[in-house]
Amino acid sequence: MRRHQTNKGGAKGPSQRQLRAGELVRRALADIVLRGNIQDPDLAGVSFTITEVRVSPDLRQATCYVAPLGAQDPAPLVKALTRVRGYLRGQLSKEVTFKFTPDLTFQPDTSFDQADAVDKLLHSPEVARDLSHDDEAQGGGE
Repeated sequence: MRRHQTNKGGAKGPSQRQLRAGELVRRALADIVLRGNIQDPDLAGVSFTITEVRVSPDLRQATCYVAPLGAQDPAPLVKALTRVRGYLRGQLSKEVTFKFTPDLTFQPDTSFDQADAVDKLLHSPEVARDLSHDDEAQGGGE
């Protein structure tokens, strides 16, 4: 069996190596931020979470998804983290033992917004009505 088989149906997901490296980078960045040594006024007193880190197959690029805690706009947070990414990368090189320290890019995490939209959709009256019709149709056949 070939080692690197491709899925004929479409795109491949991340490898186990990428997932493991992404989680290591996420944890290390969280520790670095928690220490509070970042000298940026826009990050002072800002609470945020690094929800996910996706690493490229060669482990040289890392996309970090961040979300501010509370109902804040993520754009200033992403801008501030992008400004200090050189410092973060330097600290990251001391925390993880990769052949190359990945270059960091920051993106706002929209998964919470997407989850809220799906939740609102599922609780809408139209969907509730359709679900009750499906339950009645299944119950009548027994």
